[in-house]
Amino acid sequence: MPPRNRQSERRPTRPVRPVTITAVVDPVAALASENLDDNLYFYDTNGAAGSTGFGTPELHSRVRKGDTLLWNVIPLECETYVALADIEIDPRIAEPTRKVYPGTDIVFWTAEVKQDLTEPVPYRLSFLLGTVGTPFTPTARPALAGPANEGKGGR
Repeated sequence: MPPRNRQSERRPTRPVRPVTITAVVDPVAALASENLDDNLYFYDTNGAAGSTGFGTPELHSRVRKGDTLLWNVIPLECETYVALADIEIDPRIAEPTRKVYPGTDIVFWTAEVKQDLTEPVPYRLSFLLGTVGTPFTPTARPALAGPANEGKGGR
């Protein structure tokens, strides 16, 4: 029997970490000013892939088809309630699902990127703050963006 060709054997793929998108909210300032745009800061875990706009409400997260997205929220004031109430995005790109961490009331959202992107795809998040029953929806819109151009110079 001939020896196996090791090059044709597929190595097991590493588990892929989700692209986590975190909204940091200053709920006290947002409630006092009735302005979420000036009190909202986004970060993601995909900076090495070229995400831009860290610390602003207009983060552009670099993603690829098949990436799992995980959105969560962190309040700057831990005693003031903040929750991610809704995500609006083109359903051809992703369909976010609301989930709750087991044994808690902590909400997060997940989605899978359905296709590679050639242009940024903006999306809208809505938040519940304090005891206000109506969600706050900032005017600034973060976006999902396709991979950075490979041919461009950079790090």
